Amino acid sequence: MKFISWNVNGLRAAVKHGFEDAFANFDADFVGIQETKLQAGQIDIDFPGYYQYWNYAERKGYSGTAIFTKHKPLAVTYGIGVPEHDTEGRVITLEYPDYYFITCYTPNSGGELKRLDYRQTWEDAFLAYVNGLNANKPVIFCGDLNVAHENIDLKNWRSNHQSAGFTDEERTKFNTLLASGYTDTFRHFYPDQTEIYSWWSYRGQARANNSGWRIDYFITSNRLVDRLINARILTTVTGSDHCPVELDIRL
Repeated sequence: MKFISWNVNGLRAAVKHGFEDAFANFDADFVGIQETKLQAGQIDIDFPGYYQYWNYAERKGYSGTAIFTKHKPLAVTYGIGVPEHDTEGRVITLEYPDYYFITCYTPNSGGELKRLDYRQTWEDAFLAYVNGLNANKPVIFCGDLNVAHENIDLKNWRSNHQSAGFTDEERTKFNTLLASGYTDTFRHFYPDQTEIYSWWSYRGQARANNSGWRIDYFITSNRLVDRLINARILTTVTGSDHCPVELDIRL
């Protein structure tokens, strides 16, 4: 099966920049979207053969997630069951007989790290949620996790140390996640790959100069590792400041 994850940084804007053509070219079984930045009724989009599920933030024009899938789930869950974390539309979970699929948009710690403390509580709550699912059946989750894990995951790691997305606190939480029984699928296949990123600032010709960050992921339960086929970062796909990432897996 083919899974795609993409932070579109505003779905209405992405549609104006070729989102529907890109979607058709993916021909994916699942497409997880982050940062839709819209409310119910603000877009009319339909892909024949796909079910679609939306989680909207209470705040207009902010955050939000969606999943498009060819496979009807057994159940759909919105959020992680913690009221303080479930107002921003950040998580959708689809349940299938043998696994769960989650799209996630992790909170950004923000300028001057104003949301870092909140981000830490979010990380703990999200991991507890995923662990609860994983105790039942394997989990595949994707999204903009808003952290570059290692130095090779961003171009200018020295100057960005302790910037949002590359703080010691955020990276430690990611280590804790992986140590809890999960695999960063891209690094599983390409442990030493450098100079490949999934997000570039709109400032300073960052994308043209490939001055980016790898902050978009597919993570799976460790017991799915023998089913992984490949993980890719689709750097040539434009339409957002993020590019899509892909997971191919036998299920």
